[in-house]
Amino acid sequence: MPSETGVLKKSLMAGLAIVAAASLGACASNREPRTFEGREPAGFNPLGVFDGGSRPQGDRPAISVNGYLWRAALDTLSFMPLASADPYGGVIITDWYVNPEKPDERFKATVYILDSRLRADGLNVALFRQVRDPSGAWSDAQVNAQTEIDLENAILTRARQVRLSDVPG
Repeated sequence: MPSETGVLKKSLMAGLAIVAAASLGACASNREPRTFEGREPAGFNPLGVFDGGSRPQGDRPAISVNGYLWRAALDTLSFMPLASADPYGGVIITDWYVNPEKPDERFKATVYILDSRLRADGLNVALFRQVRDPSGAWSDAQVNAQTEIDLENAILTRARQVRLSDVPG
């Protein structure tokens, strides 16, 4: 039987997600599409993430995230099913992942990229864990704080590797 706190927390998160999606949709609908006369501006990659290239101030997206952190987060979480990814807002949400070696436990992750610079404080990871009780129902369980830190460190390490591989010479 799910705890009352867990149900309340899930309901609150679902409500916040709906409000956020509606407000972002309203903002996006008022903008005209940009054209760049057949070329992409410097620092703009195919995912639409600003990755630090130089371009005029007026051409920058309103919200920019670090492209290296973005790619590293996707690489690091590639073993988990992806539920949602917003490169402009810098949010990656995975679906529940069950390790075949531990079928009574599952994890879900949300990664927030908070800055356009490659910095440790520009990244935040939230992990959620559920365990299956004897009746087969999933219930929320505590996540070790060190696990979130380890995942953040893995993403940062991968981002540095990607950045170094992009350096010419």
